[in-house]
Amino acid sequence: MKFLRSVLLLTALLCTFSISKAATIRVLFLGNSYTGVNDLPHIVSDIALSNNDSLIYDSYTPGGYTLQNHFGDATSLAKINQGNWDYVVLQEQSQLPAFPIGQVQISVYPYAHKLDSLINAVNPCTETMFYMTWGRKYGDASNCSSWPPVCTYEGMDSLLNLRYRTMAFDNNATVSPVGAVWNHIIQNYPSIELYQSDESHPSAAGSYAAACCFYSSIFRKDPETISYNYGLDSITVASIKLATKTTEFNNTNAWYIGAYDPKADYTYINNGLNSVTFLNNSMNAVTYLWDFNDGSYSNTANPIHMFSTPGQYNVTLFSYKCGYSDRTTTSVTVLSTGISQLNAMENVLVYPNPASNFVEIRNSVPENFITKVEIINTLGEIVYSSNFGSASEFRIDTHQFPRGYYFISLTSKNNYLKSYPLVLN
Repeated sequence: MKFLRSVLLLTALLCTFSISKAATIRVLFLGNSYTGVNDLPHIVSDIALSNNDSLIYDSYTPGGYTLQNHFGDATSLAKINQGNWDYVVLQEQSQLPAFPIGQVQISVYPYAHKLDSLINAVNPCTETMFYMTWGRKYGDASNCSSWPPVCTYEGMDSLLNLRYRTMAFDNNATVSPVGAVWNHIIQNYPSIELYQSDESHPSAAGSYAAACCFYSSIFRKDPETISYNYGLDSITVASIKLATKTTEFNNTNAWYIGAYDPKADYTYINNGLNSVTFLNNSMNAVTYLWDFNDGSYSNTANPIHMFSTPGQYNVTLFSYKCGYSDRTTTSVTVLSTGISQLNAMENVLVYPNPASNFVEIRNSVPENFITKVEIINTLGEIVYSSNFGSASEFRIDTHQFPRGYYFISLTSKNNYLKSYPLVLN
């Protein structure tokens, strides 16, 4: 029955992962006319439908609205409080993020943070996505005299790019880099007119470029697979899709897309007598499933597993969060070290602990001398490794390591492994 329950658990979690990857995504767009003109969310929805995906969306885009306006607006807050969104897209007023940094720190960044905090409080699985807008065609003429950096498209656009990436980084959020896609099109396909006659709002091609970028950012799919053309000519469509792929899809790390997905990772320690302790070093995960490759499973974060026989086992860890999953498989060596050998390793002394500039290791049982020492950080990375022919006492210089928590792993001549926590301060 225990085995059956484990198999059912594995099946259920894998099915959950599959369902979460189904291309139906719910998005709330909060912005202003840059989102509302040409009904950008509807274009994204049409693109999704053409690729057999589904975008369920709502939007609130009063003209000229700022993030501060949205934070104080009952309609915006009510839509956030529905809490059933996979993404909430936040678009700031088109000029504000390019203003002097002191003004941005007062008028923009605090409200980006407040809205993101509200979004996460309602549903921690909702991801905030900032809508990076673009510089005006010839810069911001109304503010040029008081703030020269925005006098040109290039100056204004570079500031918007920086400020939106800063908002995303500071709030553990993502960016849909529409402005960066526009920049690529302007530099490489200047015949494509992205602006309306006001030299600010998007034309049909500009909104289509924004929609392609959002589709790729939200669904994480190659924009060149998009079949919907929004009534544009084939050359324009092909150029926009290639620009989106080059700028966004091929460079997701720059926009933090996927940065907060779970990353599975683990190390292990042999306890002897076929027992192994697994140390879960996964990032951004909340639930786990271990497949020990012997017909047994566990959903404990850091299990201790007893294998029936020594040998090599390909142990897989699945890590999950908010419908996303990652897995890693490692060949685990299981040892059948006996009790006498276990006791021998108990005579090893690691000191001082906590340590500062050095740590010393002393083994009082010469016949079971230490042959290898490793220091491992909390991410499972080996920061120090040394092999010894035979040693019973030695010192490791630790002053170069960042202060924090580590494990120090010792291997004896009989291949028994033992791990000790180590604090560096």
